[in-house]
Amino acid sequence: MMILNRIIVAAVAGLLTVTSCNNSKNEKNDGHLVILHTNDTHSAIDPDRHDLGGVARRKVLVDSVRKANENVLLIDAGDAVQGSLYYTIFGGEVERKVMNALGYDIQILGNHEFDKGMETLTREWKQLKASRLSTNYDFTGTSLEGLFVPSVIKQFGDMKVGFIGINLDPIGIIIEDNYKGIKYLDGIKAANSEAEKLKKDGADIVIAVTHIGYENEPGYSDLDLAAASKNIDIIIGGHSHTVIDPADQRTGVPKWRVANAIGDTISVLQTGSSGINLGEIDIDLKTKDVKARLIPVDKRLDDRLDGSIEKIISPYRAKVDSMRSEVIGISPFEFERKSPEMLNLLSDFVKARGAELCGKPVDLSIMNKGGIRNSLAKGDITKGGIIDIAPFDNSIVVMEIKGSDLLENFGIMAAQEGNGVSGNVEILYDQSETGKINSATIDGKPVDPSKTYRLATIDYLAAGNDYMEPLKRGTILSKSPEVLYQILIDYISEGKLNKLMSAPDKTQRMRSF
Repeated sequence: MMILNRIIVAAVAGLLTVTSCNNSKNEKNDGHLVILHTNDTHSAIDPDRHDLGGVARRKVLVDSVRKANENVLLIDAGDAVQGSLYYTIFGGEVERKVMNALGYDIQILGNHEFDKGMETLTREWKQLKASRLSTNYDFTGTSLEGLFVPSVIKQFGDMKVGFIGINLDPIGIIIEDNYKGIKYLDGIKAANSEAEKLKKDGADIVIAVTHIGYENEPGYSDLDLAAASKNIDIIIGGHSHTVIDPADQRTGVPKWRVANAIGDTISVLQTGSSGINLGEIDIDLKTKDVKARLIPVDKRLDDRLDGSIEKIISPYRAKVDSMRSEVIGISPFEFERKSPEMLNLLSDFVKARGAELCGKPVDLSIMNKGGIRNSLAKGDITKGGIIDIAPFDNSIVVMEIKGSDLLENFGIMAAQEGNGVSGNVEILYDQSETGKINSATIDGKPVDPSKTYRLATIDYLAAGNDYMEPLKRGTILSKSPEVLYQILIDYISEGKLNKLMSAPDKTQRMRSF
């Protein structure tokens, strides 16, 4: 039976007290199942620089909802790691401890869980208390074998609720050696097969917890899964960092209510990223009606912190704080994470370091937006702040590549709504035609398909990741012995980036027309 949903949402702006959507002053509400969910929290243990989020604040909300309701589940849809010094230094240990302390019931893998390799991933996930779901990864013969189940059914009153976990295709997004031996199964086929099985096993509702993105990869996204499904009632997603707020009525058509393969309406939800929101789904156990909302995680919760999370974090905080307080330079401007200025700064830096590595001029550089994880604030630049911006263990490489392969790669970058290139490059593309390149010039001259160019980039992209498959056809000439963030730290400490930081380039070097 599909869920017959009424679109009833609770306004959360200016909330002074935190309760679940259905709450009784005198006793726990046992007529509902309340699901709290997170995704893409990316090691955001502490509040961000805008004083939003923080694990200790999240615990206040979780505890409040559990106190008010008999049936509560806490679910994470992947990428709980990578994005702050806590992961760079401690490899997931802090995240695992705090998530156990919050009492997560179900967790699935994101792509960044693989960033430090399977050995680290296996060690940390063996210690998780939550049910570990993966419906479409076959771990046979790997260190992760036996840690995951394809689905689980939980009973609340007379209702049985089934859960599945759907993961992304690792090819083109996860470093190949970091998932070696794992077999990927078609996610939509696996989801539909397991959901049908759960319904036959008595599940009244099936919930898919996914890490494939709301609509970012054509053919394999939450919207595609919803459109192809008959037995999935709710999708709790991650990966695309999409903020789906059920209270947002601006479009007229709620983003969280979509049609499935047989014309029924199901719920698709996601909270954004970095733990600044907590999602709440309230299911009436009698009528199967659904309500949903986003709860902001902010400073209004600070007077209710109980200190238990800080007790877990404190042994790790000294090293993190030390790196975040070590000043290595000054920035006269603020470079926002998603701004052209930041992308241009790092692209030009990669080109400059590439020329040093090669000992010859470099024709251009490419840098991906996804490699930038934080902003550079105006004022003091700290060592830890730079690692937060570029936390991955990427090296800079220089390669030779044909112009035809470059043009093909520019098309892929355009389909991703642009990426970073050095200041001597200009690319115009037609967004309405999925990234068709109209013009591409290097030093003012059109890219020659038959010419060989010298390209500086990072090894992650050179290996074809972020779906930049054409770069794999290049020939690597040199590779930096240091990782990207260490080179950045050295450059800033030595004043080599002063000129670039003093004159931010706001030009959209890749732009649609």
